[in-house]
Amino acid sequence: MPSFLEITPDKLNRILGTPGLPALIDVRDDNDFAADPRFIPCSIRRDYRMVAAWADTLTTPAIVFCQKGKKLVHGVAAHLRALGRQAEVLEGGFEAWRESGGVLIPENRMPPRDPLGRTVWVTRARPKIDRIACPWLIRRFVDPFAVFLFVPAAEVEAVAERFSATPFDIEEVFWSHRGNLCTFDVMVEEFGLKNEPLLRLATIVRGADTARPELAPEVPGLLAASLGLSRMFNDDLEQLAAGLTVYDAFYRWCRDATDETHNWPNPRKG
Repeated sequence: MPSFLEITPDKLNRILGTPGLPALIDVRDDNDFAADPRFIPCSIRRDYRMVAAWADTLTTPAIVFCQKGKKLVHGVAAHLRALGRQAEVLEGGFEAWRESGGVLIPENRMPPRDPLGRTVWVTRARPKIDRIACPWLIRRFVDPFAVFLFVPAAEVEAVAERFSATPFDIEEVFWSHRGNLCTFDVMVEEFGLKNEPLLRLATIVRGADTARPELAPEVPGLLAASLGLSRMFNDDLEQLAAGLTVYDAFYRWCRDATDETHNWPNPRKG
């Protein structure tokens, strides 16, 4: 039974992918990380010896983990609390998360980070489906602080090179359509995020993005919402902010509500 200062892998899995996720801090030492160079989604590595230096960068409560969830991470969490930060420990650490079947992101799939520790992505302006769905996936499962640049299609590659950004959803780049798969499918696969709710959502996104409404009954609804959003906003970042909420709702339906139906009108008594 975890203490009030610990969170179980199961509980972390329930809040993963939702808005307001605490900062996930990986303080495994270099040897432990080298033995399994994968990340719990949305986590960022920090040097436990420098906790006093990076504590000030935390703007939300934190969940901290090391390899096994013992003295190292409890020391870091206690230090954070002494500095006035809210901090919990992942019970059992990285090993418990891995053994529970939690999804893990390979280090070699993570793009480089900018000097502020953020991944930077660039794609075509005027997004509709894939170019909203992919940022949602990245913000909720890869890097909560990711930066997205929307530029004219002809300038994506040049901007990517000049600003050390990762291009996506354009032709002839790694993060793009492959055969019948859309870019969202590719990201789910390459980032190792193939759990049931995300695979269900990927099918809906693929159907809406590639004009295949037969893939799932929800496809026309996502297409309608996406096209409506594209006409509500002239600013792509404002549209992205609104779109994140749409995908939050679709994800929670995929995860928790697929069996629920609406029952109005209620049957009359007697």
